[in-house]
Amino acid sequence: MAFVQFSQVSLAFGDRDILKNVTINLQTGSKVALTGANGSGKSTLIKVLAGLTAPDSGERAVQKECRIAYLPQSGLTHHGCTLLQEADKAFQYGYDMQNKIDQLGAQLEANPSNMQLAEMQAELIQKLDDSGWHRRQSLAESVLLGLGFLRSDFDRNTEEFSGGWQMRIALAKALMQNPDILLLDEPTNYLDLEARSWLEEFLQNYKGGFLLVSHDRYFLDVTINEVYELFNGELKRYPGNYTHYEKVRETELKTLMAAYEQQQQEIQKLEDFITRFGYKATKAAQAQEYQKKLDKMVRIEIPESLKKIHFTFPPAPHAGRLVLRLNGITKSYDGHTNVLDKLDLTLENGQRLVVAGRNGAGKSTLLRIIAEQDSAFTGEILPGSGVKIGYFSQDNAETIKGSCTILEYLENIAPLDLIPKLRDMLGAFLFRGDDVFKSLDVLSGGEKSRIALLQLLLSPVNLLVLDEPTNHLDLHSKDVLLQALRDFGGTVVFVSHDRGFIEQLATQVLHLEPGKAMYYPGDYKYYLEQTEKQGGGSYASLPSFVSDSKASENKTSLPLETKSKDNNLSWEEQKKLESERRKKERALANLEQEIASLEEKKSELESKLADPQVYSNGEKAKSVQHEIETVSSQIEELSEQWLALSE
Repeated sequence: MAFVQFSQVSLAFGDRDILKNVTINLQTGSKVALTGANGSGKSTLIKVLAGLTAPDSGERAVQKECRIAYLPQSGLTHHGCTLLQEADKAFQYGYDMQNKIDQLGAQLEANPSNMQLAEMQAELIQKLDDSGWHRRQSLAESVLLGLGFLRSDFDRNTEEFSGGWQMRIALAKALMQNPDILLLDEPTNYLDLEARSWLEEFLQNYKGGFLLVSHDRYFLDVTINEVYELFNGELKRYPGNYTHYEKVRETELKTLMAAYEQQQQEIQKLEDFITRFGYKATKAAQAQEYQKKLDKMVRIEIPESLKKIHFTFPPAPHAGRLVLRLNGITKSYDGHTNVLDKLDLTLENGQRLVVAGRNGAGKSTLLRIIAEQDSAFTGEILPGSGVKIGYFSQDNAETIKGSCTILEYLENIAPLDLIPKLRDMLGAFLFRGDDVFKSLDVLSGGEKSRIALLQLLLSPVNLLVLDEPTNHLDLHSKDVLLQALRDFGGTVVFVSHDRGFIEQLATQVLHLEPGKAMYYPGDYKYYLEQTEKQGGGSYASLPSFVSDSKASENKTSLPLETKSKDNNLSWEEQKKLESERRKKERALANLEQEIASLEEKKSELESKLADPQVYSNGEKAKSVQHEIETVSSQIEELSEQWLALSE
């Protein structure tokens, strides 16, 4: 079993501790999510794991011949060869192994009786066979097709691909290496839904271990079985999927928030005393003591995700029931096949329509036409009475320029009643503390994109047209945006590659294929049910270095309501399966309730241990500590049961 193990690893940048005595063990079969607030050091930790950044202290142990593949968030480009030639570079380990086999063969010819050389060669030959290297061409094609490339792309030069597709090439190469440990920093950033679905299945059945960072809750839930949270430089493990982690963490954070509020009250009292009496001779000594106490106090910090931020759009201007009607919309590029061909669509007030389909199907084109940003089409658009459109795309970032600060820029365009809420709204969109005083000229493309989205949300409109609004947001920011959109009083048309976001927002689905369109008058689960019945949604097959048996098993891990019944099962068998499913769901719910109850009990005991009447009494403190250890053990045992049952 291959492994990468860290023990008591620490790393600081200047006076800031990024990692403090971090311990983590990744091995064959590990399926790990790394989470934490933006800027907490997740990417740095992954670089340390990959051996690219040296820690200040601690031990890093990597099993001999353990192969590690690392994918950064961005910045990788490829040039000088075709796509297939670039893909073949992922198999360099096999070429190196073949060279060693050939060298050993030459030595054996000179010394045929050397059994040690023969055994070494046989071991390498077996390892090379097991790696799938001899099937590298079919493996490369399978991965590339799964990630959305076309066969016609295989002979294209890599420099012809855009930045997002460059990162897909890098992801494909990382997967094709078939390493013992995969380290993926936001691998879904540049993937559409189809490619994400393929990657989900790939990771579910991957034989090695992996650790990944992602802001897609659904993607995490179906791929990982343990979560490591990085907070204030410290790393803590939570067994179970991401949703389970959030439930357990929420209980912990309630206790933390209570302690934080109590500490804030104490700080306020001390500061008030120092301010009022610091200059009086009779109180000066006591004020100095209070100041020393303040200076020594270890301040409790609250994660941004605990600070509940909620905002609403300005009231949507009144509009009629009919918002928009599209009649015979046809659009082509450079005289080629129509991307949109005689598309008819009617939008009604209050709908939240997601436009789905593979890359190149015309999703963004349709949104630009609806938003009146593209007039080079045939057909007609009939807007309803009083319709006011707000449009967001990644291109909006290019319009944000100037030397004023972020806060000044938004204050100039925000309605008066929203100005007091701007700091909170900026915090929800990842501009915290002094970030709000950054000049627009120094912002990155992603930061400008978030400002453009927030700018749109400040405008009184009744039809929102959103093209990938969640691209540069973390999970907390997505939740804030999602709630605001669900509360929005108007109509929403959007494109997103975040399945969880789509499932919670969309009320209708429009599926596009080049020159074709299909309307589904139901939510995203309804759409999936219908496409499965129609035999749609097939993806490129998985490469053979993932387990075929596991692949077939994991197909049952999707929610049962998204699957059609097996026609070969009898009514009694179907009823039995349904009964077992409900029994399993009840058991999971009971375990979650027990875990939450124990977490509360643990929090109460920890608060009790902080009571001077307890910690000053050795026997009482020892008794409470023993109770805490017992409860912690019970929580761990129930969490393992929950994990086993959920799998």
